[in-house]
Amino acid sequence: MTTTSDAAEGPGRRLPTADLHPVVREVTERIRTRSADRRSGYLRQVREAATRHARGATRSGLGCANLAHGVAACGDADRSRLLTIGAAAEQAPANIAIVTSYNDMLSAHQPFADYPVTIKDAARRHGGVAQVAGGVPAMCDGITQGRAGMELSLFSRDVIAMSTAIALSHDMFDAALLLGVCDKIVPGLVMGGLAFGHLPTVLVPAGPMSSGLPNAEKSRIRRRHAAGEIGRDELLEAETRSYHSPGTCTFYGTANSNQLLMEVMGLHLPGASFVPPDTPLRQALTAAATRQALTNAREGTGAMADIVDERAVVNGVVALLATGGSTNHTMHLVAMAAAAGVDLNWDDFDDLSAVVPLLARIYPNGTADVNHFHAAGGTAVLIGALLGAGFLHPDVTTVVGKGLDDYRREPWLDGDRLAWRDGPAESTDREVLRGIDDPFAPDGGLRMLHGNLGRAVVKVSAVADTDRVITAPARVFDDQADLTSAFDAGELTGDLVAVVRYQGPRANGMPELHSLTPVLGVLRSRGQRVALVTDGRMSGASGAIPAAIHCTPEAAAGGPLALIRDGDTVTLDTRTGRLDVLTDLETRQPPATTSLDEATGAGRELFAAFRTAVGPADTGALVARSASGYTGMDSAAAGGVR
Repeated sequence: MTTTSDAAEGPGRRLPTADLHPVVREVTERIRTRSADRRSGYLRQVREAATRHARGATRSGLGCANLAHGVAACGDADRSRLLTIGAAAEQAPANIAIVTSYNDMLSAHQPFADYPVTIKDAARRHGGVAQVAGGVPAMCDGITQGRAGMELSLFSRDVIAMSTAIALSHDMFDAALLLGVCDKIVPGLVMGGLAFGHLPTVLVPAGPMSSGLPNAEKSRIRRRHAAGEIGRDELLEAETRSYHSPGTCTFYGTANSNQLLMEVMGLHLPGASFVPPDTPLRQALTAAATRQALTNAREGTGAMADIVDERAVVNGVVALLATGGSTNHTMHLVAMAAAAGVDLNWDDFDDLSAVVPLLARIYPNGTADVNHFHAAGGTAVLIGALLGAGFLHPDVTTVVGKGLDDYRREPWLDGDRLAWRDGPAESTDREVLRGIDDPFAPDGGLRMLHGNLGRAVVKVSAVADTDRVITAPARVFDDQADLTSAFDAGELTGDLVAVVRYQGPRANGMPELHSLTPVLGVLRSRGQRVALVTDGRMSGASGAIPAAIHCTPEAAAGGPLALIRDGDTVTLDTRTGRLDVLTDLETRQPPATTSLDEATGAGRELFAAFRTAVGPADTGALVARSASGYTGMDSAAAGGVR
């Protein structure tokens, strides 16, 4: 790997890597074939941009007034460097764009407050310049759960992609550092960064908060509150002990799935994902990311378009499956891949899930959190195990060079010097992280369902064998609050399949329905057989209750969920991959619904055009046109039952 500390590193251990697993090879090849035209079109666009924007030529090509605007706020030394025009490309000082999702309301993004200072100082030490090119919005699904603001959440991903593009559009930059952690923020940054795929780009994380209230205890208290056994004060006290300091929430939801994927896909420095914030090692890694970006800019390596190809995308899917990660990535990975001209679909997830073993148990798929995962060996052990068994492509481009083998290593501080050493070969805690020889399950715990209710995703890594098949009468709700009210009124008795519809992208922006988890958990604890079917999301919150989510086509787009009535018998079968209603729906008409453009309040009226244009979940719920040729309208037209 390219050295990212001031002193040279010694060579790392080079462990055997097995031949690529045949299913991984087959899925990758069909993605490559399916994507050929889109990928070549994307790469042609990138090459044209690289030609126009040869390093240093961007600024030298600006008019004098344009360039003066770009350097007006710089200090004298930075201004002098940026005004160095006409020098040979290899001698011109490189300028790094910082795109940040900082705000001090989100615990995960609050640590980014001081990153620009660290990055600018590191850039100056190594002969470059860094400028904050722009900020992107960052909202928290944990705060907006069950609130109107949650209906903006999924759409914020495309807004972030657009904001990133705006930040990078000034023809001032030779490389980029993208600062983000949570749910839609990282996918949006990647999508926006890929629009400038000729730029060397490094994703820079912030790290998780320290472990708080044990997850099993947190879940128990939530269920007790849902059952009316304890009050709000006791619940709030437990929640604030769980979420208690700067840093990412420690459960394995979308935020921490993002971090793992960025590392396995080669967009982070090795071992950077789960180092805590506000520590010397975290600060050293941020400075090292800066130097790496400068090195890549000077050497003409590390372009984002070279890193994110079909092999990196498959590596991301494999890592997600091997750790039981967030189901949101059945959309986000599709969307990120599309931005690179790679056509990933749900069948690819399904086929890989059948062979990739589950190697991690992290809450909500276990009781441990990401800090326990990191302490057990974390990404170095996971990547080493998957490489050793042939489940990951080893021959990829990363931000530190060629090949994924560097990511078997972990960063450490030798005094004040940052270096990398061989990571542990095996997990130190087999209750949290295991090897290929003794997995928690032989498959990846993600199933694609299909039937006369459409297509859906179900996460089964935490579902008991006895709950893998649920057949029960439907209880139908058009709003999650109605389900909660029915529970409070004691109306949810007996076995049931809760159908919560009109929660898809076109209906209301596809909010997460995480607030339903305690309610459904209480019903299950009472001995009822319970499942959920919805065109909404559950994300990393998907746990012990079998939940068919992202149901496509959604009810608001004429999907069959709109035709279900109370009492219809529904079968959710994760063993055979079926999702069916045992009723003839042909003669039914969907109920009258509110116009999709009438949602107002909390800014929802500003997103009416998004709701009209958005595509279905199985093509990434995309709004903005991507380099793949997807558009919201094109995707919507393709979103029938398959």
